[in-house]
Amino acid sequence: MNIKKHIPNFITLINLFCGCVAVVFVSEQNYEMAFYMVCLGIFFDFFDGFFARLFKVSSPLGLQLDSLADMVTSGVVPGYVMFSMFTNSAHELGTNPVIPFLGFIVTLGSCYRLANFNIDTRQTDSFIGLPTPANALFILSLPLVLKFSDSLMILEILTNQWILLVITLCSAYILNAEIPLFALKIKKFTFKDNVLQIVFLAISIVLLLLLQFSAIPVIIIFYVLLSVINNKFLKK
Repeated sequence: MNIKKHIPNFITLINLFCGCVAVVFVSEQNYEMAFYMVCLGIFFDFFDGFFARLFKVSSPLGLQLDSLADMVTSGVVPGYVMFSMFTNSAHELGTNPVIPFLGFIVTLGSCYRLANFNIDTRQTDSFIGLPTPANALFILSLPLVLKFSDSLMILEILTNQWILLVITLCSAYILNAEIPLFALKIKKFTFKDNVLQIVFLAISIVLLLLLQFSAIPVIIIFYVLLSVINNKFLKK
């Protein structure tokens, strides 16, 4: 039996396991551990593809496993977090018990994106729409921003159901929007060919050092805006 061909799929299953554990932590409202488990899942999600290319064992099975694992780690978990945030928020939309389930619109948008990604041949070197891992990090950072911030304004924003609904709808939209976004993969080891990635990573590190969890949504928004600027001006 060729062990090497099973290594990427095993790594993908570890990603799925991390997502399952994150679901449990969200159910316990332990958002910090859920965030770390999703980060770990995203780490393994990167390396399953890396080893598949390294060992030249890419397969249709691996592609399907990757999407199914991402569906849990980067789809179900952020949707569940939004459900939980709706549940814990002030009831601007009323006390209808259906309202919190609107958070799972994030999961629906993630599912559609993952299915579309598998058949979209344009997304080999870059992305069309926000990748599900980036969106998951954005959503999972919100309750942590709320927990560790002393700002009353942030408290009012992230416990307002109308704002949570806007975030949910924007999340589902940006996942599937026809907006080209640059990838962080480095193919040529020259500064000129990677200046965009280097600038983004450098600013992201500074933001993380200064703002900690609060930096994550800022970084994701910055990533989208930088891609839009790059599309409109730098490639003319």
